[in-house]
Amino acid sequence: MSGDHLAIEASRLTKRYGDVTAVDELSFTVEPGAVTGFLGPNGAGKTTTMRMVTGLVSPTSGTATIGGQPYGRLARPSRTVGAVFDANAFHPGHTARDHLRVYAAMGGHSDTRVAELLDLLGLAEAADRRTRGFSTGMRQRLNLATALLGDPRVLLLDEPGNGLDPEGMSWLRGLLRRLADQGRTVLISSHVLSEVQQLVDDVVVIRRGELVAAGPLSQLAGPPTVLITSPDAGALAVILTAGPADGGAVPLVEAVGPGRLRVHGVDAPGIADLAAAHRLRIHELVTEHTSLERLFLQLTTDKVATR
Repeated sequence: MSGDHLAIEASRLTKRYGDVTAVDELSFTVEPGAVTGFLGPNGAGKTTTMRMVTGLVSPTSGTATIGGQPYGRLARPSRTVGAVFDANAFHPGHTARDHLRVYAAMGGHSDTRVAELLDLLGLAEAADRRTRGFSTGMRQRLNLATALLGDPRVLLLDEPGNGLDPEGMSWLRGLLRRLADQGRTVLISSHVLSEVQQLVDDVVVIRRGELVAAGPLSQLAGPPTVLITSPDAGALAVILTAGPADGGAVPLVEAVGPGRLRVHGVDAPGIADLAAAHRLRIHELVTEHTSLERLFLQLTTDKVATR
């Protein structure tokens, strides 16, 4: 496969099953060179969307393309797209090596590639064990190996961290980061938001099949807040709420306890400089970034309540 950078694009993508609308006019773009988290409550339509991108489900209307082409028109799909949807898609009597060889033959890939992936995915020692005895984590690794057989430029992974222990999750983060840094397009769905936050660059959030938000995680989360501990908290609050000298936006200052403030709109270095200029004491400055879990709840739960 060449070094082409391929984006995933959904345009007004819709899927109905009778009277049930699983995905509703969904539009988003997943860019190369980044890990994008595909998030939403259970039943939001994530898996259905990913299956439409890979041609496993036909949309009722709208389009899903990879590098501008529907999956069905890709010349050699396994060299363009690797996908993981089912951690149990193995013949129980096959070994890991057998399984990869079967899929390698179907895609026109060599046994050398099989050996490379067994080593890369940490399965070399278990290569000749039958998959019926594999743990969920080992099945996830074998699924990833299957998806990577064609050295694809695009990866779609549905809950790839299921069953992985902390060491396995750390390994997965490192692997996906390296793949994205090579210019690949990586889309992952997951419900383990604490893990996703350590991995993703961008997010696409859906609810009830509709787009709620999309973009860089850092922008969606908004600017961080700063927690201050100071014996001069009262005086510092007065100075902060007086506003910056350049006439910019006035920060929001909340008293959260004796000698403690939470400040929105000024970063920690700015607060430290301001306190020093007014000879005010600061004992602690802690930057609080919006957690992905909090952002997720803001984008999904709050909107449900207003409908």
